[in-house]
Amino acid sequence: MKFNSMTNAAIAAEIGQRLEQLRLERNMTQQTLADEIGITPKSYRQLIAGGGKLENMIAALRALDALDHLENFLPSTPFSPLEQLKMRGNQRQRARTKHIDENKTEELGVREPRLDW
Repeated sequence: MKFNSMTNAAIAAEIGQRLEQLRLERNMTQQTLADEIGITPKSYRQLIAGGGKLENMIAALRALDALDHLENFLPSTPFSPLEQLKMRGNQRQRARTKHIDENKTEELGVREPRLDW
């Protein structure tokens, strides 16, 4: 199936239909599956129509013992060592310190201990 040529709504509906096919293969009623994941049958029908929450989709896959399909849906792709080195330069190395003007703090009535390092 060519997802690139489909709208977002069409892709969501296709995923919903695939969930419905899994439910039918497991010989489970919509009511039973909805009860097991804690939603109403109406919410389940919205889910298979392409609506609903991602969390409910995950719960349905769990109830259908099909969580392994998520790995195919969005596989983990670790960064290459070179990419990790490139990103490392963007990480903060230390916190920035503020310079406190001692005259200003005394004017405001704030006394801070002076540290001699």
